[in-house]
Amino acid sequence: MTGIPSPFKINFHTHCSYCDGRNTLEENIQRAIADGMQILGFSSHSTWPRPFNDSISTENFDNYCTNLEFFKMKYSEQLDIRSGFEADYIPGICRPDFFAYKKFNPDYLIGSVHYLYNGEEELTDILAVDWSAEKLMEGLKRLYDDDVNKLIGHYFSTQREMLANCNFSIIAHPDLIRKFNDRIHFFDETDRFYRNELQETARAISHAGVICEINTGAMARGYQKTPYPSEYFLYFLHEFNVPVMINSDAHNCEHLTYAFDQALALVKKAGYTELAYPENGNIKTYPI
Repeated sequence: MTGIPSPFKINFHTHCSYCDGRNTLEENIQRAIADGMQILGFSSHSTWPRPFNDSISTENFDNYCTNLEFFKMKYSEQLDIRSGFEADYIPGICRPDFFAYKKFNPDYLIGSVHYLYNGEEELTDILAVDWSAEKLMEGLKRLYDDDVNKLIGHYFSTQREMLANCNFSIIAHPDLIRKFNDRIHFFDETDRFYRNELQETARAISHAGVICEINTGAMARGYQKTPYPSEYFLYFLHEFNVPVMINSDAHNCEHLTYAFDQALALVKKAGYTELAYPENGNIKTYPI
């Protein structure tokens, strides 16, 4: 499922070989041009200033930014290329904030929570919620005493803390905690506690004034049949007038617009009549 039946074909959540993506910057760019895209934004994983796991290494930050500027000029007549980061929030370690990234002059920042951290000085008790189902269950037992609500509450409260204290453009996959739930069913997505967390997080996204992405990445990689956020979450976002955009979270250039038609149908079903994207520090919209 590819393509987006709207005036624009854009994606601001793209990973390349500078982090955990399969393809180079130029391979993604050439595929985007072949697919008839108008805007392609690159958002390599970053935990600046402390590289961690699959984030860009310290020595590659300058190369990433320099090469993006080169390709912006090289392909300026064929594609609008934007430079950004998917910047993780780990309290006390790293934050998605334009001030923290000012030396790299990004066009936009995507704020994300992949890791839950207990606040110790060393990153010894850190849980990656999307690494694997097995590691998630091990962390649930070791760090949360098998209390699923404690884990879920920590995940969403960390996102709300990020929204309240950081300055970025787009929030990534806001219910990433459910990535493996179709497989292992470790919590009930209809539970009142969980849905209250969704509602409070939608409210926080609205207050922060950022765009929420509709992310098809887990669909492309076979983890989910629907995008992040869930349809139920999407209704809360619409209720709080949160602007949304469709992103693929592509780690393979073949997936740059994966399942955008399905995502667009869900957006319309929730009541949205327009999509958004970041533009020079503002939010630009277009009808769908």
